[in-house]
Amino acid sequence: MATKPEEQVLSTHEAACVTEIPLRQVHRIIDTGMLGDCVKLRKGARVIFKCALVGLKLAYETTEILTLQGRRRFVRHVLEDPAATIVRVDAVSVDVRSIEDGIKRGIASLERAKEVIVSDKEILGGMPCFKGTRIAVHYIAAMRECGDQIDSIFKAYPTLNKEHVIAAEYFAKAYPPHLAYPPDYHPRKQPEWRRKAKLHTSKIVKANSSAWLREVSD
Repeated sequence: MATKPEEQVLSTHEAACVTEIPLRQVHRIIDTGMLGDCVKLRKGARVIFKCALVGLKLAYETTEILTLQGRRRFVRHVLEDPAATIVRVDAVSVDVRSIEDGIKRGIASLERAKEVIVSDKEILGGMPCFKGTRIAVHYIAAMRECGDQIDSIFKAYPTLNKEHVIAAEYFAKAYPPHLAYPPDYHPRKQPEWRRKAKLHTSKIVKANSSAWLREVSD
């Protein structure tokens, strides 16, 4: 398949985000060679041409129902004819319109997230923040990953709204810290007391009990 060199490409993290495929599975599909020349290596990292996202999603969705050879044939048909809405191989046909619609929604969501986020070296050393604030995007995404409810985030950060929280989750998935932070970014070192291992309550009780027993025996 001939691919235009100026066509948009996505990183594997971006592709995983907009297609809702686990990053590990994205790499596994690439490793099979199904996407062919639609995957390139740039600056030591894999990138995927936008036109191959439907094939990527199709390969993932049919993992449990088709053989590897069958998936290869379907993906090849999609890459050779990107305008096709129905892909047929032998007696099996797949309607790819829902896949295309899902990918379009994913790309639109990522673009909306990028519109409310900015990276400026004068603000928190270049950590991605919400526009007009000093609130780090990845902090909010980490709060959600740890189970914090949206209402509790609003209480901690009253200037944020639901759009910000959704944007944080989407942005962090597509651009994890090691990719989003400036190359020369160095996080502040934690104070010594924070680096020390926390002592579990049961150990404190045991230690106090041992000390009390020694005092009694004395």
